[in-house]
Amino acid sequence: MTKSGHMACGVQERMNGHVKSMYFQLCTQTAATLLSLLLMMVVDSTKTVAASRTQECGYPLLPTLKLARLVQKESVDLIKTYKASQGDMSELICKVSLNGIPDPNISGLEPSEQLSSIHSRLQEFSPHFKRVYDQQTDLQLPDSQLLEDLKRIRTRSRYLDTQISSVYQNLFPNSPPLLPDPTGGATSLPPPQNVFQQKVYGCVVLKTYKELLSNISKYLRTLKNQKCGINARRLNIFF
Repeated sequence: MTKSGHMACGVQERMNGHVKSMYFQLCTQTAATLLSLLLMMVVDSTKTVAASRTQECGYPLLPTLKLARLVQKESVDLIKTYKASQGDMSELICKVSLNGIPDPNISGLEPSEQLSSIHSRLQEFSPHFKRVYDQQTDLQLPDSQLLEDLKRIRTRSRYLDTQISSVYQNLFPNSPPLLPDPTGGATSLPPPQNVFQQKVYGCVVLKTYKELLSNISKYLRTLKNQKCGINARRLNIFF
């Protein structure tokens, strides 16, 4: 091969090496750019999830759980006050079972169904609270502590129901809101009762309501753990 031929081959080899180097750099830069875009998408997606989880975890779920625990504690104290104000056989009247009292259990498999069930239960107890209050108004002195406590727990119950509706709307914004039912839903009040029956009825209503509040508190605590605790651990993986 001539000298000029050797020079031409050397130039060609250097050009091929330069092209390969440029191609490698281009591929490396492209891969780095794609990786950066993917990481940005993951971070943005995670931040969106975090914002959504934070909204579900905070208001109104946590204040509602706090309120449910407060009303549950007050219901325990209310039963003690109720027994103390009923005179003789106060322990006996609170051991009797009655039909027609709202179910204290929460039904449903999904959170939307369970929150709706809580709403319905609270609605059902409302007319029973009014009946107990009216009955005790005839049996107690006007300045009775029991009457004040009964009014307070009726107010708390209505507010708790409002908070449950807010939690439902926050978690399921595209669903119809949970509206109050002035009739008390599917519940029915007992027929006229004598004094002893009224005392029994009042205690059974309050004890059953206390059981409902216990179930509500347990459920809201579980819901809080689902929306806050587990998701917080997931977010720690990314940040």
